[in-house]
Amino acid sequence: MSFQSIVHLSLDSPAHAICVLGVEICLDLRGCAPPECESFTVSGSPGVLVDIHNAATTQLPLSDPMDVLVKMTSPSVAVDGDKVVVSYYQPDEEVPVATAELYLTGIAVSLDVDVYRSGQIEMTSDKQAKKNWVWGPSGWGAILLVNCSPADMGQVTDQTKKVLSSEEIKNLSPMALTVEGPSHILRRHRLVLHTSKGDAKKARVYRAQEDSSSTFELVLGPGQHTYTFFPLESHLKETFYVEATEFPSASFSGLISYSLSLVEESQDPSIPEILVHKDTVVFRVAPCIFTPSTQMPLEVYLCRELQVQGFVNMVMELSEKSNSQVASVYEDPNRLGRWLQDEMAFCYTQAPHKTVSFVLDTPRVVKLEDFPMKYSLSPGVGYMIQRTKDHRVASMDSIGNLMVSPPVKFKGKEYPLGRILIGSSFYPSKEGRDMSQDLRDFLYAQQVQAPVELFSDWLMTGHVDEFMCFIPAHDKSEGEKGFWLLLASPSSCYRLFQEKQKEGYGDMPLFEEVREDQLLSNGRESSTINQLLADENMRKQNDYVEKCINLNRDILKRELGLLDRDIIDIPQLFCLEQLTNVPSSQQTESLYARPYFPNLLRVMVMGKNLGIPKPFGPQIKGACCLEEKICQLLEPLGFQCTFINDFDCYLTEIGDFCACANVRRVPFAFKWWRVVP
Repeated sequence: MSFQSIVHLSLDSPAHAICVLGVEICLDLRGCAPPECESFTVSGSPGVLVDIHNAATTQLPLSDPMDVLVKMTSPSVAVDGDKVVVSYYQPDEEVPVATAELYLTGIAVSLDVDVYRSGQIEMTSDKQAKKNWVWGPSGWGAILLVNCSPADMGQVTDQTKKVLSSEEIKNLSPMALTVEGPSHILRRHRLVLHTSKGDAKKARVYRAQEDSSSTFELVLGPGQHTYTFFPLESHLKETFYVEATEFPSASFSGLISYSLSLVEESQDPSIPEILVHKDTVVFRVAPCIFTPSTQMPLEVYLCRELQVQGFVNMVMELSEKSNSQVASVYEDPNRLGRWLQDEMAFCYTQAPHKTVSFVLDTPRVVKLEDFPMKYSLSPGVGYMIQRTKDHRVASMDSIGNLMVSPPVKFKGKEYPLGRILIGSSFYPSKEGRDMSQDLRDFLYAQQVQAPVELFSDWLMTGHVDEFMCFIPAHDKSEGEKGFWLLLASPSSCYRLFQEKQKEGYGDMPLFEEVREDQLLSNGRESSTINQLLADENMRKQNDYVEKCINLNRDILKRELGLLDRDIIDIPQLFCLEQLTNVPSSQQTESLYARPYFPNLLRVMVMGKNLGIPKPFGPQIKGACCLEEKICQLLEPLGFQCTFINDFDCYLTEIGDFCACANVRRVPFAFKWWRVVP
């Protein structure tokens, strides 16, 4: 805030004023002008800029209304170190008849941040730019990162000191304070750094302690929204470090402001202090950004202790092909690894100076020590908790019920970071299931990946990744999307089986390679192609599933701008069953869709290498016809299909194999602050 002061000049004695850099002083020229004078001139010393609106000549008429504004370009070395002279003239005279003087003492009081998003603090004369945050490629405004360090989970937020390593300091956004001017003037003022009480709860400001290079003092944060500096001397230059403590949400816009106020203390106890200058900066907290399966993999997190060695070994092999590291995750034997994808997602957050990958966990357990993932993360990978209200294992109220599309552009609207896809019930009903409102609001509040809601309540798990998957296009030709959408298609599966029946293979069974006890424990039995095609109840169930999927197909085409050529139908059958893994009190009369054979849509996308559940379909001429069909669809597009052979990890209560592994991927090259929400 720049206060424009008015200084009244006098012919009897010089006027004196303190001028804060960036603040304009308006001169009252007429109050002391001699009656016979009709014009004036203004001049200033080298450190002073004089701005006269609509001035066309050197000697200006007093009769015309005009503002004469004065401002300083640099702090003064001494008190009254700069000067402005106003000379008054009679008509047709070149020598002034009277002169008024103004002695100025310039001081600098500035709070500066990375307002232009270059990764460096930049001082700007545009005070308004620092106070406003603007989206888009031509926008401006500083950015804060949320502290995602696993070590800080459960930490007391009102701590007064903190030890920060050089690497941790890089995660914080710098904020520079500058005060310069003659000490005689500054000693009569007080300097206060402050924010609102609400903003103080959402971010912390640290300053380095003079006696330590790694210990930092908390100056602003929860319970502390003002900080007063010691009496000022001739100058003060200091860098503060700021971190956010929470992401944007329904109750938090993501904007946090800090102000630096210069207060003149009165020498008379009966006269209150007065605000002389206020400089304000605004940060936006960087959003939580989700990465689609089309981004290249960096690291695979894997529950190796599961009794599914076929799955583990094949994922290790797949990771090696894709040059991805494998990180082992501590396994909680009571939860069987199903939490790894169902309740957490790898995300990232980004400022111009740093990009941080982290896990966003929507836990179904209460105690922090029950979160095994935070002990398994690679160095530099963060961990954040977004709590949900529903702690059931088979719930839509989790981050597992979320997928991200690749970047899309259509109808003049661009989504360079893709769009979040979340499952819902679509209409209210007694037994309807939805993602929690808190989690839903959180996703919308991030603003950069505009969510799309899909209908998924018809599925046993209710998760959208049960019927769809994105894979990258390796040769993006002009006009193409750069990816394909895989959609489950019961009708495609029936067509395939009908073709094999006509070819004389109707007696070939599904699950021929699976032991009888495995089939029994998974609620399946060996059926032939003929038996499946003759099962009218099964056909009706899959007709229903097809309608649900086609409803989503229409939404995806409309919201992502997809054409039919962008979608690949994957043969997959479902069957309708009652909910599993829920207490009897939560059981419903409704039936929900569950994959009949291992779900071919639960693809582990590792670039051009695809890990696909082995479907155990009918063996024809020594090859599974379902696997052959998948290869016919995907290998001509440049993909290598690896079918992961471990029946027990697909249909048991563990869930599909993808729930036992999660992939950290390369962040987008596009910077989120260039988005126009």
